Amino acid sequence: MNQIIRVINKQMELQMNKRKSYQIVLAIFFTFLFLAGCSTTKDYVYEKQPGFENVKAGTFDNGKMWTFDFPPVKYFESQYNFSPSDEWFENARLAALRLPGCSASFVSEDGLVMTNHHCVRGALDQVNREGENLPENGFFAKTLEEERKVPNLYIDQLVLIEDVTDQIKSAFESGKTDEEKVQKRQDKIRELEREYSKKTGLICNVVTFFNGGKYSMYGYKRYTDVRLVFAPETQIAYYGGDYDNFTYPRYDLDVAFYRVYDENGKPLKTKNYFKWNKDGVKEGDLIFVIGNPGRTNRLYTVSQLYFYRDYVYPYQLTLLKGLVDIYSDYLKKHPDQKLKYQSMLFGFSNSLKAFTGYHNGLKDPYLMAKKIDFEQNFRNTINSNPELKNKYGKIWDELAEFQKEKAKYFYKVNALNIRGRGGRSLYFQMAADLIDFAEQMKLPDEKRGPRFKDSVLANTKEKFFPKEINREIQLAILMLQLKDMKNAFGSELKALNDLLSGLAPDEAAVELDNKTIVLNEEEVKKLLDNPDDILKSQDPFIKFVLETKKYGETLTQKSQEIQQKEQAKVQLLGNALFDVYGTSIPPDATFTLRISDGVVKGYEYNGTIAPPFTTFYGMYDRYFSFAGYQDWDLPERWKNPPAEFDLSTPINFVSTADIIGGNSGSPLVNKNLEVVGLAFDGNIESLPGNFIFDDTKNRTVAVHTAGMTEALQDIYGATRIVNELLNGKIVE
Repeated sequence: MNQIIRVINKQMELQMNKRKSYQIVLAIFFTFLFLAGCSTTKDYVYEKQPGFENVKAGTFDNGKMWTFDFPPVKYFESQYNFSPSDEWFENARLAALRLPGCSASFVSEDGLVMTNHHCVRGALDQVNREGENLPENGFFAKTLEEERKVPNLYIDQLVLIEDVTDQIKSAFESGKTDEEKVQKRQDKIRELEREYSKKTGLICNVVTFFNGGKYSMYGYKRYTDVRLVFAPETQIAYYGGDYDNFTYPRYDLDVAFYRVYDENGKPLKTKNYFKWNKDGVKEGDLIFVIGNPGRTNRLYTVSQLYFYRDYVYPYQLTLLKGLVDIYSDYLKKHPDQKLKYQSMLFGFSNSLKAFTGYHNGLKDPYLMAKKIDFEQNFRNTINSNPELKNKYGKIWDELAEFQKEKAKYFYKVNALNIRGRGGRSLYFQMAADLIDFAEQMKLPDEKRGPRFKDSVLANTKEKFFPKEINREIQLAILMLQLKDMKNAFGSELKALNDLLSGLAPDEAAVELDNKTIVLNEEEVKKLLDNPDDILKSQDPFIKFVLETKKYGETLTQKSQEIQQKEQAKVQLLGNALFDVYGTSIPPDATFTLRISDGVVKGYEYNGTIAPPFTTFYGMYDRYFSFAGYQDWDLPERWKNPPAEFDLSTPINFVSTADIIGGNSGSPLVNKNLEVVGLAFDGNIESLPGNFIFDDTKNRTVAVHTAGMTEALQDIYGATRIVNELLNGKIVE
């Protein structure tokens, strides 16, 4: 189980931040989504729905997230009459940066870094001092000395790219069984990462492209002295709140600035940065988004997409809706707790809206007809070549069968995965932690895990119990969790029947909360001092975890076996994809650096037209039109702007560039590698971009450099930053 959880955790870590940088929230939620890509047991007919028989796959259905390994120079030439040089791509790559869960970029030679406000919310909390409320009031360091170092934050710069395909494929092919092939591939990846890290001193990761058709070693230079320079109020950065999230027209100043410092505590000197273009762009201009899109599933088979449509997304949506309700209800009752829990609610609400869009896209017969057409063409090409047919002809049918097998375990494995935090209560987690402690104590010291050695045992026990438990929220989550378990098992699991004692989940949760000792700090301390008592405990949660542990491990083992077989076939699918299409289509996003092209362009919606740009006039119109609505209120400093503030200045704009979660904070640049905008969201029509790209209405929403400059200068008086942006360096 732990191995698979780690795989899914890493996978979902890459997928975070479609709109917000709620890294913790999304990681919390996805820890319990155990078998991403699970299937239904239905037999599907892979045909287009009536009325959509003539729909054809589009040229760019798989998107425009081009890699720097093999950039589409010829395509840029034919499409835009623009032929960027190798030096152009190198400068773009080295000026671009990656934050945990977000993208960023250098925008001056003195290490100034631009990203989104929603990517620095955690940093605001960390540098917030007693008596301050930086999320509400914003932050501006008027001098270098006032820039605040953010603990444990790092920024990565991609400085090394090497092809390692042959080594990894050779390792994979040396295996005799599917399980052995997957294991040998993973062993080779780890070996190469250790080897390159030792040799280069960089943070080195193997990146998988085309489902395994290609592999690259990426080496990152990591900067660890990162200081906050500027962030506006959350109200203006997240203007319109959840109502306007994933929509357009928009009026968000979703920008923030960090600065990277060198090992001597001085602002980092770098020759690779994007120069600031204060005039931005006009309609029809060519732009490039350079950033780290998190995760797409565009190369999935149709059967895998059906699985998401019918099982995975409905399951996610049910749990997310429950979490949104829990935190919304809590904050209605306890408005004084807003600062503490609002970000958590934002994260769950954001995810709920995003996954609703993903799910709706998979239910769209037009979009699915395009996916079916692509797959049919791909299969026809394979089957028309005897050699390719022999190697790859059965892959699609084999993958479909694996999904049916995984479906048998999906709900049950998820229900027994009690280690996750989102949708998983502390009651079960504490019980499981206590059992682990007791079992470790039965082992000799040399065989225990690192946290349970005699030398550190006192510290482990001291930190065992959470510093703070919100019992009201935990009880509500327990109700949600028990409902999930009941839905998964019905009455077939004796341990669950005993736990519920014939009561409905909500009633049982209240009874269990009254009976249990696992959230009682004094009682837990007693158990830690007498670990044998843990395994004899009659506490309902401890009993449940003990009684279901072996059963859960058996389910997990079966699921792992299926997953390994599936991974082996997905590798072959990747080989087939690369053999047929090469680099003419981009690989799925992997939270690694990409470059996406597009033009500034509005679109039709709701019977009207969305303009390419919005202005501060529109923002103030929202303020007055929604008078009394908190989501469209303005911070005090914005309510009476100075006379020199130009309301006609563009604040946001849209383009046809291809982005997804992880692109938050990506710079939009022109052909001269000048910053013209900052990506912060996609419109609601872009959400199906998780599995297909269609630029008819799919738009990247960005902050305009003219709007950023105007606000920094006239609203915030941040002349120091404006001068640095315009000159490309610190101006004394």
